[in-house]
Amino acid sequence: MQAKQMMLGLMASAVLGGSVAVGGYKLLEPEREVLPQTLAADPNVRYTSELRSSTYEVPEGLNFVAAASAVTPAVVHVMTEYAPKMTQNDAVRMDPFLRQFFGDDFNQMQRPQSGPQIGSGSGVIIAANGYIVTNNHVIDKADKIEVVLDDKRKYKAELVGADPTTDLAVLKVQADNLPFVRYGSSDDVKVGEWVLAVGNPFNLNSTVTAGIISAKGRNINILQREDRMGVEAFLQTDAVVNPGNSGGALVNLKGDLIGINSAIASRTGSFEGYSFAVPSSIVSKVVDDLLKYKVVQRALLGVNIREVDATLASEKKLSTLNGVYVVGLNKNSAAADAGLKEGDIITEINGVKVNTSSQLQEQVARFRPGDKIKIAYLREGKERAAGATLRNSTGTTDVVREEVASSIEYEGAKFAPLTRQEMNKLDLEGGAKISGVRSSNFKETGIGDGFIITRIDKNKVGKPQDVKRFLEEAKNNQGALVEGIYPDGRKAYYPIGQAE
Repeated sequence: MQAKQMMLGLMASAVLGGSVAVGGYKLLEPEREVLPQTLAADPNVRYTSELRSSTYEVPEGLNFVAAASAVTPAVVHVMTEYAPKMTQNDAVRMDPFLRQFFGDDFNQMQRPQSGPQIGSGSGVIIAANGYIVTNNHVIDKADKIEVVLDDKRKYKAELVGADPTTDLAVLKVQADNLPFVRYGSSDDVKVGEWVLAVGNPFNLNSTVTAGIISAKGRNINILQREDRMGVEAFLQTDAVVNPGNSGGALVNLKGDLIGINSAIASRTGSFEGYSFAVPSSIVSKVVDDLLKYKVVQRALLGVNIREVDATLASEKKLSTLNGVYVVGLNKNSAAADAGLKEGDIITEINGVKVNTSSQLQEQVARFRPGDKIKIAYLREGKERAAGATLRNSTGTTDVVREEVASSIEYEGAKFAPLTRQEMNKLDLEGGAKISGVRSSNFKETGIGDGFIITRIDKNKVGKPQDVKRFLEEAKNNQGALVEGIYPDGRKAYYPIGQAE
C-alpha cells in the first residue's frame, strides 16, 4: 500500500514539474504577431515570410548602406514622350526598282499610331547646376523629356547633346544645389569587386541592387553601326538591372560613379544574370566633349585589327596569344605615320595591356584628335615602341565642330533640312525636303513638292548638302535612284538622270 502511494506521488510530481516547465517556456517565449493570409493584387508579386531582426553586423568593407544613401538622391527618373509615328505598310517595302515601272500607284498610305508613346529610364546628376547623364537610347527622338528626382521634384529637361556611338546623352534642367554623384575611376575597378546599380526599373523609383564586376572590356555588339564607329568596352556585372534601369548609376562602395547602366543579356527582356555599363573613363570624356563642343571628338588610330587566338597564332606562326593583330592600316592614318605595319601585334596603349579589340578601342576612345599616345607592339617576335598622334575621321587633328544643316538651292529647286518634329513623326534620322520642283530641272522626274529625300542609291542622306554631293557623283554614272517619303507617310522611289 505504501509502495502504491509512493508511485502515485512520484507520478504527480512529474506531471506538476512538466507543467511548470512548459508554462515557464510559454511565458518566456516572445509573442508572434499572426499575419492574416491575403492574395497579392499582382499575381507576379508574392509576399515573403516574416523575418526577425538579426544582431549580425556586416563587415565595414561590405556595407552598402553608405553608398546607397549617398547615390540614390542623385539618380533621377527620366520620362519621355513621343508623337505618334507612322507605321509602314508591307506594300511599301517592295523592291524599289519595281516602282520605276509601276510608278506611284504602289505607294501606300501609312497609318499613324493613336496617341503619344511614353517611355522611361534613369539618369545620373553629375553637377549641382542640373547636368544629367543618361543613355542615348533612353531619350532618342523624344519630343518631350522630364526628370523626376528622388524627392519627387519634377523638371522639364533639355537635350544638350547625344552620342549614339557610345549610347550616352547629356540633359540639363533649370535647377541649382542638386545632389550629384562624383566620377570614380573605372580603370581601377577589379573583377570580383562589389558594386551597386541604382535606377528606376519598372517605374519603381530609387531601386538599389548589388553585385560584383564579372568582366571588363566586354563587347556585346549592341552598338553596331554602318560607319563602324560604335564603342563597346562595357563593365559586366551581375547586379540586377531591368528595363527602366538604363541610364542609371553603377557605383563602387564609396559611392563613386564607375559606369552608366546600359544593357542586359536577356532572351525574355528581363534580367537573366548579367548587365552591362559604359565605363566612367568613357562617360567623363564624352560628357566633357558634349558640353564643350556639342559633338564628340572621336580619335582614331586607323588600324583594322583582329584578336590573337590559337587559330591565328598557328596560321601566322605567332609566338604569343596576347595583343591584337594588325590586319591593315588606313592610308595616312596615325598608325601608319607611327611606323606600324600589317602583321604587327599591338600589346599596350600608354602602358595598358590590350588583348581584345574592345580593350584597344576603349583606350583610344578616351582621347581626342591631336592627342599623342604610346604604342607597344611586336614585330617578328621582337618588342618595339612608337608614338602616334591620333586623328579624326577626316584624317586631320582639327577639332570637329557641330555641323548645322542649312537650306541650299540645286538645279533650280530648294532643299531644306528637317525639323526635329518632322524626323520624330516619320521616324527619320535626317533627310532633305524639296520644294520649287515645277520650276526646276526635277520637274520631269515625278517628284512632288514636300518630298523628303532619305537615300540616293546606297548613300544615306542626312542633310541638304548630301543631295548635291551624291547627285553630282551620279552624273558620271547611269543616273541615280532617289528614295524618300512624303509628309503623309507615303514612300516613293524616283529614277533621276537614267536613260529611257
